[in-house]
Amino acid sequence: MLFGRKKRRISRILLVEDEPLVAFDTEHFLTEAGLEIVATCDSVLHALEAITSDSAIDLVILDVELSDGSGLDVARIAHGHGIAVLFVTGHCPGEAKMFARGCLSKPYPQRDLMLAIDAIDAALAGGKQRKRLPSSFSLFGEPA
Repeated sequence: MLFGRKKRRISRILLVEDEPLVAFDTEHFLTEAGLEIVATCDSVLHALEAITSDSAIDLVILDVELSDGSGLDVARIAHGHGIAVLFVTGHCPGEAKMFARGCLSKPYPQRDLMLAIDAIDAALAGGKQRKRLPSSFSLFGEPA
């Protein structure tokens, strides 16, 4: 398969966002990009239920400030289950590096979200990173 696409490590996503319009737009964009949205949650409680269910999840895209608590709690549990986390937030907390693979600052263009997902996918595969990542994105090393 000389010209075929590389197999992605990230294909099944849990989206955790409490702004309905942002959640809808992101879900639509990622589905159109060929990724599967396992669930879209708007609270810590529902996100934790999705993570601890039997659903296979490759990446949690997660806002930090949720209506019923902190996305850091979701990230901690996802990390404990071996699931990669990408924070999408207006302010990336210092503790993010302990549980996440990266942080993308809001607001962001959809193209930057896809580049962030691709960068995390490449990091998970141990592959080479692009030289230029979006300026609003920070890629972290392997969480502790």
